[in-house]
Amino acid sequence: MEHTPRRPGPGEARVDVHAVGICGSDRDVHLGRRPAPYVRYPLTPGHEWSGTVAAVGEGVSASLIGRKVVGEGLRNCETCARCRAGETVLCAAGYQETGFTLPGAMAPTLVLPARLLHTLPPDADLTAAALLEPAAHATAAVLKACPLPGMRAAVIGSGALGLLAAQLLGAFSPSELTVVGTNPGRADLTHRFGATAYRTWDRASGLSDFDVVIDAVGGTSTASAATSLLRPGGRLVLTGIPAQGAEGLDPARVVARQLSIGTAFGASSGAWSSAVRAFSSARLTPLELVTHQLGIDEFERAMELTDSGGPHGGKVLLLPRTS
Repeated sequence: MEHTPRRPGPGEARVDVHAVGICGSDRDVHLGRRPAPYVRYPLTPGHEWSGTVAAVGEGVSASLIGRKVVGEGLRNCETCARCRAGETVLCAAGYQETGFTLPGAMAPTLVLPARLLHTLPPDADLTAAALLEPAAHATAAVLKACPLPGMRAAVIGSGALGLLAAQLLGAFSPSELTVVGTNPGRADLTHRFGATAYRTWDRASGLSDFDVVIDAVGGTSTASAATSLLRPGGRLVLTGIPAQGAEGLDPARVVARQLSIGTAFGASSGAWSSAVRAFSSARLTPLELVTHQLGIDEFERAMELTDSGGPHGGKVLLLPRTS
């Protein structure tokens, strides 16, 4: 189907999409499995993206045209109490997100409010920048963890979100940074992303006394298992929407051991800014996570690769402007 670029309205910008990443939530949208409050059909998906500003609407500085950008997906009103407190992911206006309830980036162009854009340096690699959405989510989780130098930290999950969280935690100089996953072949990659150790679950017995644990999987048993990795008084951060039928946490165990529980769903504007700064200063280097770059006409293959995790469990990118 031919794509006709939409003229940006007041306060909006139109972006020429360079690349758009695919994650499990896109697969759920494709298969009709995303929870009803978090999707609206018919839909153009795509919430992980990078591109270049091609046009702006009334009230937006023309200096944005030609800039490399990424953009926040969650819409916010900027005026409610939660937005004014900086908690833009809790906006009282309700849930609206690019690629889920609003048109996404799996198209040559994307129009969105210009205030949601984050500009990148002129020499930024737009292919790598397409991973800044999951990086912002990982940043939100790390900020909730309140990391300190010298801590013992663990990340559950060796996928993109887990490895990005590990790289960000590494910036706080932990004394130990362990990634726990399911694929024995991920050890070398986790070490390149800053981990000091990698364990698969069958070799995780004996792991304990971590100050911080980030669950970057949201599986049926990962949150419950994570509590056993923490020291008394430790902090657990949960990310994503838990899988259906997930095991609950034992309140008595949480209270008796005085564990702190934090959550991260999406990323606030502050988390986005932190992720972009880390990327722009080369402290966040996600390009190695990209294993496939496909044209938009290979959408079905991209979904299959994402479903299987690919041969290396890496990220699949679509390039909307190559077809």
